[in-house]
Amino acid sequence: MRAPLLLLVALAGCSGAQPKAGPEKVPVPLDPAVAVRKAAQDAATTTAAPVLIRDATLLTATLDRPRIERGWVRLSGGLIEAVGEGDAPPPAEGETVIDAAGAFVTPGLIDTHSHLGVYATPDVWAHADGNEMTRPITAGVRAEEAFWPQDPGLQRAVRGGVTTLQILPGSGNLMGGRGVVIKLHPLREARAMRFPGAKDSLKMACGENPKRVYGQGKGTMPASRMGSIFLMREQWVAARRYLNDWQTWEKNPTKTEDGKEMPVTPPKRDLTLETLAEVLKGEVLVHIHCYRADEMLLQLEIADEFGFAVRSFHHAVEAYKIRDILAARGVAVSTWADWWGFKIEAYDGIEQNLALVAEAGGRGILHTDSAEGVQRMNQEAGKAWYAGLHAGVKVSEAEAIRWITANPAWALGIDALTGTLEAGKMADVVVWDHHPFSVYARAAKVFVDGVPRHDADAPSPPWSDFEVGQ
Repeated sequence: MRAPLLLLVALAGCSGAQPKAGPEKVPVPLDPAVAVRKAAQDAATTTAAPVLIRDATLLTATLDRPRIERGWVRLSGGLIEAVGEGDAPPPAEGETVIDAAGAFVTPGLIDTHSHLGVYATPDVWAHADGNEMTRPITAGVRAEEAFWPQDPGLQRAVRGGVTTLQILPGSGNLMGGRGVVIKLHPLREARAMRFPGAKDSLKMACGENPKRVYGQGKGTMPASRMGSIFLMREQWVAARRYLNDWQTWEKNPTKTEDGKEMPVTPPKRDLTLETLAEVLKGEVLVHIHCYRADEMLLQLEIADEFGFAVRSFHHAVEAYKIRDILAARGVAVSTWADWWGFKIEAYDGIEQNLALVAEAGGRGILHTDSAEGVQRMNQEAGKAWYAGLHAGVKVSEAEAIRWITANPAWALGIDALTGTLEAGKMADVVVWDHHPFSVYARAAKVFVDGVPRHDADAPSPPWSDFEVGQ
């Protein structure tokens, strides 16, 4: 039996009331991409029946009230309608009630660094679409356009309590392309899965990867770290000039010749520089693959020189060495619990990295970069927390919960919409049968926009047809 997918409504166009006078106006067809996305969002919301979860321990990921021992959460219309303590209100008509005594409830987990869909399961050459390693600067390519929504790994991530992913290009290039934030609904194309209103990101990489891909025995730049920085700065110089040219044209779109208004030819469009120009305007967020402390500092100097902000350093195994600077600058650290030593720049990692960043007031994030690790983000965060506690680093349970919820939401620019259990936020909610940091914990129920996307006690058909019958 083929897995059911949400039906996408075909929207041919939109029309409102026509003016009473003048010629009849022909409705302008809605952009097909916008139509698909709107249909998907409408479908997600309309299938979200009201739910009341009661008598659970709530780990809210909020700063003011991070833990409610006996609490309740009401989901309605795709949003968290209310959060409370003590006796839950009477169920509304038609409302599903979940008795969650002994269980824990958290916001949906968010992974800032995923290649699901662009390095899909099974791991074969045919699915290797995350790295355009044909030149070191490919800022104009988009992970969204290589994303395969039938990757079986997506449903496995949901079974681990994950509701939102940032899908990134790989790290073979200095500027690898644009990342996209998605909600984990089983839809038919990447654009329909986009997180509503989330900005794209620019994935950059420094250190060993680009110089190995291009310089090792190939004689092309970058063959060294200094060559890498030169190429980056060269591109930012060009991007600043490109942005200035477009802004000048927008202010002066016409010129006068012999008393006539004549259009001025706009600058030539360049997709690579266009992405970088959007970074300079703050419309695209910067995420940088970077391991060493000195290289992170160098990237911050480049950001200052050209006037953009680094949103998060990824992997960042030496972030603990400059945790005070990263905290003061408001740069997030997206890293693992204990991956280290697989190459020289990853050699000086320590298990207390996340805890030390948090202790210094920084914004720590547990990411996975793994189709397998994304299935147990809760346990990875628990490992990182306990490593800090055992070393005497004072980090609270609440802060550790934020490593996989509120903090990644901030890094992706969606913290006003998701990442905490608060009224008005998207109903991205997980019910755990044990404390989420327990090795025995499983995500018993997972809601995405209030839609039940996983129930451990009532397994649903597979999202992807790819493994059916295999």
